[in-house]
Amino acid sequence: MRNLADRKRQLVRDEIAEAALKLLAHHGFDDTTIEHIAAAAGVSKRTFFRYFPAKEDVILDVVGELGELARDTLATSPTDEPPATSLRRALGRYVDAIADGEHKALLLTRLILGTPALRARYLDRQLAAQDDIASVLTTRGMPQPRAAVVAAVAFAAYQTAVRRWADLDGTPPLTDLVDQAFALVKDSLA
Repeated sequence: MRNLADRKRQLVRDEIAEAALKLLAHHGFDDTTIEHIAAAAGVSKRTFFRYFPAKEDVILDVVGELGELARDTLATSPTDEPPATSLRRALGRYVDAIADGEHKALLLTRLILGTPALRARYLDRQLAAQDDIASVLTTRGMPQPRAAVVAAVAFAAYQTAVRRWADLDGTPPLTDLVDQAFALVKDSLA
């Protein structure tokens, strides 16, 4: 159980992140400064840096957390379940997070995809999550390099759906596009 100080730190971190995400989504990456974020969160610039090394990290920390959720979801899925089903559920953790705030997620997705520095760091985080997924597949008995290829195909399907969702202005829902993409590669994930 976390103590009061840990909970307070998490609340401050969450408030900074929420303020940053709103500003970044509405004003863009280049036009949002750390000073703007700190002021919107009601903290000093120094406090911002205690929680985040850079404004990119505010967005990308969420991606890293979702990668851990996806890995843990896959690790706890039934071992007799088809890999395609387990992988779709695991990557569904990303989709679930987006569904909680679709409009803001759409703006942030466009921001990430349209900002070279964010896109590069986002892809780095996705590759790390992909490696984690491949490791879980290996521990579940899938040989290498097959596990790495299967994880790469699953992430390619997910990323294709996300880019299409952003291009189509959030319609149809992301979950439908992810389902369509996974249906196209289902045989590759077996």
